[in-house]
Amino acid sequence: QVQLVESGGELVQPGGSLRLSCAASGITLSHVATTWFRQVPGKDREVDREGIACISSNNGDPYYTDLMKGRVAISRDNTKNTVFLEMNNLQPNDTATYYCATESWCTWIPSRKSYWGQGTQVTVSS
Repeated sequence: QVQLVESGGELVQPGGSLRLSCAASGITLSHVATTWFRQVPGKDREVDREGIACISSNNGDPYYTDLMKGRVAISRDNTKNTVFLEMNNLQPNDTATYYCATESWCTWIPSRKSYWGQGTQVTVSS
């Protein structure tokens, strides 16, 4: 079956950086679009997840919302079947659970995603 496993989340100080990973099995990430979302504390519905970045299938074109644009970069390693999200200059309001999800193409609509990972917690605090 399809599994997406996020990792890399941790406690980081303001201004710090993290690289999140989304490792897949049962699906080839270069054949689908992979999107990173985040869900802040207190907003528990799937519809509350906010899109951050997406990498398209095949060509691997990156797309970003305004949420963290300029501070994040999405990439993919096809040999590892893994998508990454590099995040810089993290601030306390970036504290959230970060998820990856797949779909045929890039959209920011959580309900359209076929598969989700379990999420990885990012906490930004001094």
